[in-house]
Amino acid sequence: RNDLLRVVRDGIIIADDKMISLKRFKDDMKEVAQGYECGISIENFNDIKVGDSIECYLVEQKKD
Repeated sequence: RNDLLRVVRDGIIIADDKMISLKRFKDDMKEVAQGYECGISIENFNDIKVGDSIECYLVEQKKD
């Protein structure tokens, strides 16, 4: 939850926003293991279509 994600459709990024909800069944989750079904709510996007990919990522600042 609260991680950044992007929605990719046909190789084009169509949304780059924040995940506001992650659920497995009706339970709020902090993370869901790979291969398990879950529900995701995206802050300002709700036009998910079959074939879209969702990529979650983390931005870290690097100290020099």
